[in-house]
Amino acid sequence: MNAPTSNPAGPSYLIGVDTGGTYTDAAIIEAQGHKVVASAKSITTKGDLAIGVTGAITEAIAKLPQGLAARDIALVSVSTTLATNAVVEGHGSAVGVVLIGFDAAMVERTGIAKAFPGIPMAVIDGGHDHNGDARMALDEDALGSALAAMAPRVDAFAVASAFAVRNSAHELQARALIVAATGKPVTLSTELSSSLDAPRRALTATLNARLIARVSGLIDAVGRSMSELGIVCPLMIVKGDGSLALAQSVATRPIETVLSGPAASLVGAQWLSGLQSFIMSDMGGTTTDLGVLIDGRPRVNEEGAEVGGWRTMVRAIDVRTIGLGGDSEVALGAAGKLTINPQRIVPVSLLGARYPQVLAMLQADLADVDGGGAMHGRFVLLPFGTRSGADSEFGARAGTATAELPPREADVLRLVTEAPQPLRKLATSLHAQRAIAALQKKGLVQVAGFTPSDAAHVLDLQANWSKPAAVLAAQLGCRLREMKLPTPERTQAYAQLVWSETVRLTAKAILDTACGFTLPEDKLVQAVCSGASRVGLTQVSLRPSVPVVAVGGPVKVYYGEVGKRLGCEMVFPAFCDVANAVGAATGVVAHAVRVEVHGDGSGVFRLHSTVGTQQFTNAALALEAATSLARQSALDAVRAMGAADPQVQIGVTKSYFPNAVDDRGLMEAVVLAEGMGRP
Repeated sequence: MNAPTSNPAGPSYLIGVDTGGTYTDAAIIEAQGHKVVASAKSITTKGDLAIGVTGAITEAIAKLPQGLAARDIALVSVSTTLATNAVVEGHGSAVGVVLIGFDAAMVERTGIAKAFPGIPMAVIDGGHDHNGDARMALDEDALGSALAAMAPRVDAFAVASAFAVRNSAHELQARALIVAATGKPVTLSTELSSSLDAPRRALTATLNARLIARVSGLIDAVGRSMSELGIVCPLMIVKGDGSLALAQSVATRPIETVLSGPAASLVGAQWLSGLQSFIMSDMGGTTTDLGVLIDGRPRVNEEGAEVGGWRTMVRAIDVRTIGLGGDSEVALGAAGKLTINPQRIVPVSLLGARYPQVLAMLQADLADVDGGGAMHGRFVLLPFGTRSGADSEFGARAGTATAELPPREADVLRLVTEAPQPLRKLATSLHAQRAIAALQKKGLVQVAGFTPSDAAHVLDLQANWSKPAAVLAAQLGCRLREMKLPTPERTQAYAQLVWSETVRLTAKAILDTACGFTLPEDKLVQAVCSGASRVGLTQVSLRPSVPVVAVGGPVKVYYGEVGKRLGCEMVFPAFCDVANAVGAATGVVAHAVRVEVHGDGSGVFRLHSTVGTQQFTNAALALEAATSLARQSALDAVRAMGAADPQVQIGVTKSYFPNAVDDRGLMEAVVLAEGMGRP
């Protein structure tokens, strides 16, 4: 995007946006005053993300008494859960994988075929050795034949070559050939990681290629919102390590936005609270994310973020994510056992606020005493923001998806509308129920039902949606659980039980994070998390030794009680409900570059980097060249990502051969350069 038009007469503003599962948040920060001046929330419209983004930004601007001229906005920055959710849910574009110089064992270790059954994959001769020397020429004829077979079936390509971090020539050569032959986007493993582990690099590149269309869609949606509002300034995206990058640079590296949302929340929690050591607990509609900040620095998982059971090679903040949010599904099991499931559904109170006719449907469910049971109070509809017609963004996707769906799922999907319908009207058979569950998992429909958010409405702890709808749904749940008529007292008790169980699960997650491991579900831990101070004649307590900073929309509904049960300091900073959006606006641009020098004991030193290998006979000259290359590469990277006046920190670790007295006995040196700057 073009540089913003300056306005020297007035202050400049930063806008942070977070697209979550339930809400899209916006926060406006006055750059000079270093303070949040307005915030707003808008329902996330998965059918067209631009609707929710535009709504949140517009409402936040409207809260400023003096208004806000578009020329005063210096930056828009976005954090997102899109990449994380897509990896967890197995969504993504069709990808062709090219593995260069891999043997059968390496192909097996990638785990790609297991993760994505039937994915097109070609193993091509080529690759380099540990010194960065070519083992054999890249087999261009074999690559051409593979492309001819794969290109009609895929939307993007992933390329990984053996020892490419020592010499990326064959990856670069393959990309040039793929682009020339197909014109489709290509992800190179060396653009995402400098690790020698080629199989894991290959998996990371494959995941990245699958996400390009998804994250590009978000960038396009925010760009359309900015155009509609007349905002002309840089657009940044939060990466998984909490740093920022220009949207266009992230568009081809979307895997780097995995855990973007939790990372932004941790940055925002520190900025808002001013604390240097704390546990962050960020509760949203879908998940609770927990992270730790000690002495001003977050724990970063250098091994790579683990998402959806796969260990990527993406540097990310070490966070723990659990499926617990205000919109988690409340379920009843055998003997009326109540559970809070990790699956997100639409709260009935939200549905009732958007569609008043839902109240009549709930009343009809209450009047039906003959059948329905667990399906009473549950509804099916298309994702919010859906516009009918193949010319719409969702309509085009749904049309394509419908053509690829099993016939039974396609038949059911055609019956689902933008307005809610009772689940029992559509799920008239076991096959139809399975079809709706499959469509829900694929993101083509959404299901509504009773959630902790609804329980909070019944208890008057939350009031942003429809309390009457929540009460009716609670009555249905109470009736199903107790097999008795739902009196006002029983209905309140049912809502209280749902709320208390949500508090208990939250307390357990915070204790697990404080301990650094998952505590057993024994009587002592249960007692603490349930608010009991004694077990028999024993006084019991467990509490974090640092404050807990609670952020996210629903936290004030639950976390006051969490703090009482754990006996810990619970901090609710101002604007805690939009901490993720604040973190998006206040982050810095950062990028780390690793360069290695290896000695062979005979006075020869090899410098290894993704741009190739150099050989020296003097250790000092090799280290000087490695430091210079790392510094310049880090500077170039952060400037390309939008940093102004970046600084670089250099760290060097060395190991020596036995009996070495100076760098002439150097066995290995790792130079790590981290560039950093404000956008």
